[in-house]
Amino acid sequence: MTISTDASVAAGPSAARPRTSPSRAGSDFARLSRRITEAGLLERRPGYYTVRLGTVIALLAAGWGAFFALGDTWWQLAVAAFLALMFGQVALVAHDLAHRQVFRRRRPSEIWGRLFGNLGIGMSYGWWMNKHTRHHANPNHEDLDPDVAPDILVWSTDQARESSGLARLIGGHQAPLFFPLLTLEGFNLHVSSVRALRSPWMKNRLLEGSLLFLHIAAYLSALFLVLSPGKAVAFLAVHQCLFGVYLGCTFAPNHKGMPTFSGDERPDFLRRQVLTSRNVRGGAFTDVMLGGLNYQIEHHLFPSMPTPHLRRAQALVRAYCAEIDVPYHETGLIQSYREALAHLHRVGEPIRRQRKAAS
Repeated sequence: MTISTDASVAAGPSAARPRTSPSRAGSDFARLSRRITEAGLLERRPGYYTVRLGTVIALLAAGWGAFFALGDTWWQLAVAAFLALMFGQVALVAHDLAHRQVFRRRRPSEIWGRLFGNLGIGMSYGWWMNKHTRHHANPNHEDLDPDVAPDILVWSTDQARESSGLARLIGGHQAPLFFPLLTLEGFNLHVSSVRALRSPWMKNRLLEGSLLFLHIAAYLSALFLVLSPGKAVAFLAVHQCLFGVYLGCTFAPNHKGMPTFSGDERPDFLRRQVLTSRNVRGGAFTDVMLGGLNYQIEHHLFPSMPTPHLRRAQALVRAYCAEIDVPYHETGLIQSYREALAHLHRVGEPIRRQRKAAS
């Protein structure tokens, strides 16, 4: 096993749940799991999720209601910005559903997950589940975590040295380009979702595809029937770009700039999750805007834990990590972005150095 020093220091995603046996998770995690269970922090919160899901649905409906009420006007760009925020909140709800935080059973989780994901915002529940499951099992592992696979960006100096194509073209300056590139993330989610329909691992292909294309058809029909072509294109651009930025800003603080692993060996379950995750400090507003993902360490240790329990779990997990001498990283939101951008700049050094040598 090699641990990158570039950083400064779920079935589905639920595959990393606390039911992992002590032999796999390690005795450290088993003891922590008992404390969390005894504190009742894995119990479901139906009241909370009834309010949360109901509120998100109501606000999403209100946004589309305002869209149809306003008609063909440039004020629709304000509606586009609001709906970008609501699409992000819908994505966060789909995330909780996929982790079975809302329902214990798989079937209702899948039904509601596809309604929120495929139909609600045009993001394939099946595609995201496949990707996110692998991420939770091996966070920040260069060979196993799809979230740190080199694509447009590189996440380690080794990836930078071996990069080619677009990653090599922008890798040397990827830090200042990171937030501008997030404007494309909304479009990327839709394209990746459609492309995944052809993947052999995709289950319920017909249902997934039907809901996705129903969303796309309804979305584009609404835009081009209510708005003039120019305004429709502007609405689409503002809406999807801001959706991508919001979603990216929600997930970027979680692991970017934290230690990465490579090779065949891995740390035990507790250390694999804690060492690669970063918590973000903040109050109720931060909790709402980040959907509870600001408690990334606790979420990765206990993916099925309902969001409102994560704050209480944090005190137990942080104290336990201090007890067993495991680093527990927590910072403010702005600092989390600074650390992520500093990491992106640092790992791009081999590309900058090679270009300088060639010039």
